[in-house]
Amino acid sequence: MAPLRALVTGGAGFIGSHVADALIASGFRVTALDDLSTGRRTNIPGAATFVEGDIRSADSAELVRNGGFDVVCHLAAQIDVRKSVSDPVADAACNVLGTLNLLEAARAASRPPRFIFSSTGGAIYGDFVQPPSDEAMPKDPESPYGIAKLSVEYYLSYYGRVHGLDVMALRYANVYGPRQDPHGEAGVVAIFCQRLLAGQALTVFGDGRQTRDYVSVKDVARANVAAATRPIPPAGRLDDRACNIGTGIPTSVLDLAATLQRASGVASPVNHAPARPGEQQRSFVRIEKAARVLGWMPEVPLEAGLRETYEWFRDNTTN
Repeated sequence: MAPLRALVTGGAGFIGSHVADALIASGFRVTALDDLSTGRRTNIPGAATFVEGDIRSADSAELVRNGGFDVVCHLAAQIDVRKSVSDPVADAACNVLGTLNLLEAARAASRPPRFIFSSTGGAIYGDFVQPPSDEAMPKDPESPYGIAKLSVEYYLSYYGRVHGLDVMALRYANVYGPRQDPHGEAGVVAIFCQRLLAGQALTVFGDGRQTRDYVSVKDVARANVAAATRPIPPAGRLDDRACNIGTGIPTSVLDLAATLQRASGVASPVNHAPARPGEQQRSFVRIEKAARVLGWMPEVPLEAGLRETYEWFRDNTTN
């Protein structure tokens, strides 16, 4: 029997390259699609076929339509929340229209692939719900980035109900791990690792008690494999084919800093800067649905994941 074929969009990026690794380890033949605007060629697994392209292009649509893929893991996106605020048109052009380009191509394929969309378990719910957030909670995003992710989820449910496309949305919490870019709209873990390596103080905004749900990229990659291979419920309403992917554990920024310093063996002062206006104070997700639907649970403890991440930055940072 021929191996299953997977297309990973954003396959040269932080999360996408780990998803490609995990799919290959599970026996898939993987093609990575990336325009290299933020991804790196060095992230792409050697066993993957690489195609350079923009998800908005006709060539990318043709790849999805005629590539014979069993599954598309769609991770290519404009990921900078600040850029989405300053230029919501560009954000929507990539994150909404680019995704629609691929969904239309998947619908037109002779054997439509399962389409797994990487959504957000933080920005999609907004600040008006009390965490932990479950999939059925009201959604009121605070940024064009979150609005675009929610818009695509509505399109997914439409394509599932009306066109019978096999769709799934994975709503990630705060993903961290090796290969994360410490520049631009980077996660705090990557920024802290770089500062520890440079012998600099860690900057915490406000009192540092704001919480997030930090999930290892290795666990996120496993969730994509589960979504690619497990039978999942029929498409229906918006949240029927959506699962939060996190740990269900809130961790404050101060606790994160202390845990990372303990994991790395590097001590550094913690400086407080003024609180950022509008910053979400509490965010973590419920993950019982992912356990029930995907048979997935996080496996990487925070301290072990932070140690692995720090060691990767230590071994891959050039001064």
